[in-house]
Amino acid sequence: MTDDIRRNMALFPIGIVMKLTDLTARQIRYYEQHELIIPARTGGNQRLYSFNDVERLLEIKDLIEKGVNIAGIKQVLLPVSKDSEDATILNEQTEVKRRELSDSQLHRMLKQQLLGGGKRGQVSLIQGELSRFFKK
Repeated sequence: MTDDIRRNMALFPIGIVMKLTDLTARQIRYYEQHELIIPARTGGNQRLYSFNDVERLLEIKDLIEKGVNIAGIKQVLLPVSKDSEDATILNEQTEVKRRELSDSQLHRMLKQQLLGGGKRGQVSLIQGELSRFFKK
């Protein structure tokens, strides 16, 4: 499985994303409403978020803390479409893989993303924000 597919794979329910980002469910849904993130939906209509979604939410949170309003955020972070390369993927193959992942494997993947840098090898906000969940 390539790194891009792994980063776009729908893995996290909203409860985990709330803990990882310190955002409320309402805030996360608000950013979804403004098409800044587009989580995948299961057959039961549950939102599932990818590493890219979490990273983007942390970028949004950082911009908000710097005083940027939603219009400014939309200028900085272009809206995501379902067809873009950053869109969260939920298909039969990724759904099977997600269900096969144990909590420890998911934890290992998250740690690997933190230690391996952001997308395209860049250091990202996700490293600083999520590193608090791992003991050295």
